[in-house]
Amino acid sequence: MTENGIVIRADELHKTFVDARGEEVHAVRGVSFEARRGEILGILGPNGAGKTTLLRMLAAIIRPTQGAASVCGFDVVEKPDEVKRRIGFLSGNTRLYARMTAVETTRYFGRLTGLDDETIRRRTDAIFASLDMEDIRDRRFEKLSTGQKQKVSVARTLVHDPEVLMLDEPTAGLDVIASRAIVSLIRRAKAQHKTVLLSTHYMTEAEELCDRVALIHEGRFLAVDTLQGLVERAGTTSLNEAFFRTLEAAGVAPAPPEGRP
Repeated sequence: MTENGIVIRADELHKTFVDARGEEVHAVRGVSFEARRGEILGILGPNGAGKTTLLRMLAAIIRPTQGAASVCGFDVVEKPDEVKRRIGFLSGNTRLYARMTAVETTRYFGRLTGLDDETIRRRTDAIFASLDMEDIRDRRFEKLSTGQKQKVSVARTLVHDPEVLMLDEPTAGLDVIASRAIVSLIRRAKAQHKTVLLSTHYMTEAEELCDRVALIHEGRFLAVDTLQGLVERAGTTSLNEAFFRTLEAAGVAPAPPEGRP
């Protein structure tokens, strides 16, 4: 169960890797935050800022080096299977089976989560209709375009109706039509009172979708606030300028997150 509507909690999360030269890489450094039911929390930062590593820790895919986190009241280290049952994790690095069709892939992941065949059929049909996937239903994954593959990845992420969505750059590399389908999906998730963590480097995407935004750079959260709060705190008129003012205040000057192409 969640406490006071808090669905995700992170407390001083760190993740350190050792690179090929034997040197330590601090991918995430002391991140703490909470996310509530029905909230879309954006994690905004340039490529390499630590967004993917943070999401993978919260999804119980990799273990934190230090700190603690829980999802739906379950510790990500002590109860990883309980966490995974309750989340839908979407990453651009997901590799699906090339010779399976779109519908076979979605049904397969439904079975992995323990759903019965009738529930899988009903949910698959609903997801395919909402994402306009009927024309690719019986096509092999290897024959699909980038946008179509992403839709299949979304379908398998949603088939078990998770309480929490963790979306890592879900619209990166997609055309306008595919991107809008993903955006609509995120809005529906919020309307269903799901909690969404949205990693992005698109300013406009964060402005359009997020209730609050965490600004991340070199593995650290520099600020977490509403869009209005970030802008007012930085004394600017846009999220773009607020991002750079926040970085300047922290003494850093990275390459900018992108506006929507």
